[in-house]
Amino acid sequence: MPDLILYDGRLTTQDPHFPRATALALRDGRILAVGDDDEIRALARPHTRQINLGGRRVLPGLADAHFHLYEWALIRRGTALADTASLAEVRERVRRAVRQAAPGQWILGQGWNQDTWPHPRLPDRTDLDDLSRDNPVILWRTDLHLAWANSRALEMAGITADTPDPEMGVIDRDETGRPTGVLREMAINLVRRVIPPPTADETDEAMRQAMAALHQLGLTGVHDMRIMGGEDGPPAFRAYQRLRADRALNLRVWMMLPGERLSEAIALGLRTGFGDDTLRVGGIKLFADGATGPRTAWMLEPFADAGTGLPLTPMEEIADIVSRAHRAGISAAIHAIGDRAVRELLDVFTEALPHQGGDIRPLAPHRIEHVQHSHPADLKRLAPLGLVASVQPIHATDDMLMIDQACGERARWAYAFRNLLDAGTVLALGSDCPVASPNPFWGIHAAVTRQRRDGTPAGGWYPAQRLTVAEAVWGYTMGPAHASGQVSQQGSLTPGKLADLIALDRDIFTIPPEEIPDTQVWLTVFDGQVVYRSETFDG
Repeated sequence: MPDLILYDGRLTTQDPHFPRATALALRDGRILAVGDDDEIRALARPHTRQINLGGRRVLPGLADAHFHLYEWALIRRGTALADTASLAEVRERVRRAVRQAAPGQWILGQGWNQDTWPHPRLPDRTDLDDLSRDNPVILWRTDLHLAWANSRALEMAGITADTPDPEMGVIDRDETGRPTGVLREMAINLVRRVIPPPTADETDEAMRQAMAALHQLGLTGVHDMRIMGGEDGPPAFRAYQRLRADRALNLRVWMMLPGERLSEAIALGLRTGFGDDTLRVGGIKLFADGATGPRTAWMLEPFADAGTGLPLTPMEEIADIVSRAHRAGISAAIHAIGDRAVRELLDVFTEALPHQGGDIRPLAPHRIEHVQHSHPADLKRLAPLGLVASVQPIHATDDMLMIDQACGERARWAYAFRNLLDAGTVLALGSDCPVASPNPFWGIHAAVTRQRRDGTPAGGWYPAQRLTVAEAVWGYTMGPAHASGQVSQQGSLTPGKLADLIALDRDIFTIPPEEIPDTQVWLTVFDGQVVYRSETFDG
């Protein structure tokens, strides 16, 4: 008998067996039945709760296929910089944070982007030192691949003119060889290691607040891609397990392991998909290159204003890891932003995968994260290899001016969603939060219009690469389900699947596309339980 019935809705089931359903019944965290109002309401018993959806559009619970949940949860407690439009604004935020901080307390922030400032330039330690002589400060750029620290933070990390660049990292230096305060890629970890970690209670509370915020946005699942080795990996994994043990992990978490821990994972017999319906091991995460903003993406041709970027992991090492992981039943998710990084990875998968023997195969497909820049000759190569393209539409509109500047005419092959989809590639959409907003309706809008939320540019940025609303919604539901090998459990409103769904305040399939970013969630159901209701909820 059903615990909960929702009726008088317009259901996007994504199941062809129930194309025009208006109601569904839930029991014990699963979808019991889908159909029309009369047949579903006939299943009710005295204890069954019923909610009138008032004709609202209902979608499966949305999943973000590329998220850094642990980092975002903690960053939300720090200094927010994503909406700053100038160096002066960043300085003012830091000044306020220092005033409120205890002497010696770390000031942490994230989200600044010098490309959006009236006078773009990379800042340095001197832009912070006069504000915070006693407080160490480190501020991550929006893409998390570059950070900016003051002299006190450099001092505490032991970074001097004699400090060598770490593997896969760069310490920017002035003409005298002195560190400027700008740290790229793995050089950031030199500072991260001396930042006092939050307590378990602080972490758990931050995670609970973050999950509540995601429910308000309609997200019921995330693929956590930032479980890195010694910095945040173990604390994040412990936090997830504590929350799960307390029955407070109200998300479907697909959790990646650091690639450098592959040997330990194989030795333990760990495989992709291990876990339960709230917490599963997704596989390993590797980095092929950096990012466009700091010009560390690995490119076939030089950027218009810089070199060709750099590989972060040697391709022969990636090839060995992919082969060993595949044979052990572990999926690989590999960050690749530059077109050379993407091509080199495609060559690795082409060479490695067909030659793997044995009966063990990963539960979920291998995937390339971002696929930001692509040579047109490579866009049809992912689908035949069974690779998922994990892409972030909101990056396209956030970064378009910077990509135009960095790539010129080659920008037309950036974020080539339509070409990838038409070639048969499975697209799993996400945000890369906290690099960008986790609001999935902002992501859907970016995918559908290729415009910023202010309507620019007119007609869209390379509009031939636009998706339809239905395709974008699929990318936030069935796409992540495919990417995690959970199609039988998630992604559609199908009897037997997990009972995760949302109801919206407007119909994103019929409103003008420019109104999609204003969409609000009216109701979020996770595991058959109402976990969020808007102030207008009257059910």
